[in-house]
Amino acid sequence: MSEENYMRIIDLRGKELNRAQMLEAMPRAEMGTDEATELVQPILDDVKAHGAKALRAYAEKFDHVVPKSLRVPNDVMDAAVAELDPEVRAAIEESIRRARAVAKNQVPEDFHTDLAEGARVSERWIPVQRVGLYVPGGKAVYPSSVIMNAVPAQAAGVESLAIATPPNRNDPDGWPNKTILATCAMLGVDEVYAVGGAQAIAMFAYGATDVDNPTSPVLCEPVDKITGPGNIFVATAKRLVSGIVGIDAVAGPTEIAIIADKDANPEWVAADLIGQAEHDELAGSVLITDSPELADAVQASLLKRVPRTEHAERVTTSLSGRQSGIILTDSLEQSIDAANAYAAEHLEVQTADPDAVIAKIRNAGAIFRGPYSPVPLGDYMSGSNHVLPTSGTARFAAGLGVHTFMKPVEVIEYDEQGLKELASRVNAFAVSEDLPAHGESVLSRFVADPYDKATLKDQEEEAGLR
Repeated sequence: MSEENYMRIIDLRGKELNRAQMLEAMPRAEMGTDEATELVQPILDDVKAHGAKALRAYAEKFDHVVPKSLRVPNDVMDAAVAELDPEVRAAIEESIRRARAVAKNQVPEDFHTDLAEGARVSERWIPVQRVGLYVPGGKAVYPSSVIMNAVPAQAAGVESLAIATPPNRNDPDGWPNKTILATCAMLGVDEVYAVGGAQAIAMFAYGATDVDNPTSPVLCEPVDKITGPGNIFVATAKRLVSGIVGIDAVAGPTEIAIIADKDANPEWVAADLIGQAEHDELAGSVLITDSPELADAVQASLLKRVPRTEHAERVTTSLSGRQSGIILTDSLEQSIDAANAYAAEHLEVQTADPDAVIAKIRNAGAIFRGPYSPVPLGDYMSGSNHVLPTSGTARFAAGLGVHTFMKPVEVIEYDEQGLKELASRVNAFAVSEDLPAHGESVLSRFVADPYDKATLKDQEEEAGLR
């Protein structure tokens, strides 16, 4: 293969790798959140202590603009809807419609289990009360992220939604991107803040007061959970406030893996790798194939396509980075093993029998079946959610959905007979753990003196517990 190729080769052919070796062989970007901590922690502390004053200072420092107000007025959002390009508006509306259709069917149902007469355990799904949704700015504008976060939260029944997105230095009033504001309005979200970066995460976690506004001193109430993607500083901030509030994940750079065989179209595979690389210089684009011929054809297609795409420099950096590569395997089975070890955020399957491959996939944020289900479809309007686990965390984590914004809570309901049947056994269990007061708590319902151990068995027999 030519030295001019964009992507490095990771050759697994002829190798029998154990689990640890396979994981180690996978291309990865470095997260670097530890290095960012020393920069982010003071921002969190400052916002916690000084609220809106600190938020304005950081807007000036990082965004080079102080918005006219930190909370975006409703009339500004309504104006953004009115000014929206009709084609873009139609696309957003269709994306919302499809996302809502899927989210509606994701809502889990309460259930109960009857274990015996008078012994029932139920499970209720309760929405998180207040959620903060972060929508990034930076290299691209993401109204799609507004949809992907807000729609499942609304379907879950979250009663209070707040969105934060960076102010726009090119707007005379510092209002955020108009397409993002319009999308918020179209979704019915009216609590939107022109606040970006780690300072937005701090505002959500701790709340923020505004001493300069005596008529409305509370700018933002603290939330219970924070979701949404962001850069390394946002990811680090979310990690640092995790435990004070819930978070969806500490997201790393975006990534795609494509399992392809000799029948895959190399031009389409190349286009999909480029599409993911466009996100960020650290984005991962990985092809996994047992066909050296396909690998050569994809490399050749990249040489033609990359220079012609608008963000060619960014794409080149991404494709040639340590986080990207072409993994050559001996067989489709080894390709599947590699894909499960890589645990891609987005996994495309472009093989002769995609269903057979998908049946063996254990680890992926989302799976895109066949050549006509490319990742950008999921980014915008497939109805699926594009907020997905990155950096191999799909081995144990799931993408964002209605479940992200709900909590399963068990309800234990035993009557007298239901508890009586188990009282003696509960006591025995408690004593074995040296927690006798646990048993005494239960036995108090049925015996006169559970603390008199000398007569306890007699008391239990008299009460019909034995």
